Amino acid sequence: MKLATSLVAVKKISSNKLRSIFVDDELEQAARLILDSEGVINPIVVRRTSLQSYEVVDGDFEYYAAVRAREIDPRKGEMIGVFIIESENEETLTKQVELFRKSKAFIANNVSASSDGIESRLINTESRFTNTESRMTNLESRFENRTIELQTEFRLEIKNINDRLKEIENRIPKPMEPLEALNTLGISELTSKLRRVGINIKIIEKIISERDNGKFKSFSNVVERIKGLGDKTMLKIIDSFAEGTV
Repeated sequence: MKLATSLVAVKKISSNKLRSIFVDDELEQAARLILDSEGVINPIVVRRTSLQSYEVVDGDFEYYAAVRAREIDPRKGEMIGVFIIESENEETLTKQVELFRKSKAFIANNVSASSDGIESRLINTESRFTNTESRMTNLESRFENRTIELQTEFRLEIKNINDRLKEIENRIPKPMEPLEALNTLGISELTSKLRRVGINIKIIEKIISERDNGKFKSFSNVVERIKGLGDKTMLKIIDSFAEGTV
């Protein structure tokens, strides 16, 4: 059987290894290269777990780079090239994985450990630190933006409350000055209010009749124009208006 790659949807592949064991910056760089090249130069080796699902046998880094590529661009990163281990090619592909890929990784790891293992670990540590710092900066930015949003919402709510209070205040009847009441209240309302504080009906009739000849200019003017209305009675009317009892 001729060996050939197959295109498989990235979402149908899974890995037994955690994504966190790989450096985010390296996955990001590999993902961009996959999108730019529209494929991966080192196809992933997978085993079928069901009719429409697969698990990684070799190439976990490439798989997670493909996952990141799909996150960046779901359309271009939807499919990835893989070698599928089937019953008819299982023996030969398994041997190739063990001989070519795992042996190569073993040699590379030994060389790296003997020559620049410490430097590599330092670089990885620095990269992870940078990535963590970037995430912290992003969190701080998001927190600041949310704080601004909450402050804006708070100011808007305060404005709405003040507007409603003003509207309620405008609906509350404003108190009327006693002299204004004598000059402007309707006959029935003025009669009712003055009768409740014991003003004689004849005095009330004189007030209503006399104001038709011209508004009262002052309380002393009321006393002068209304015969039978003395200062004490006038003070009684003033007090009753001031106390809101009329």
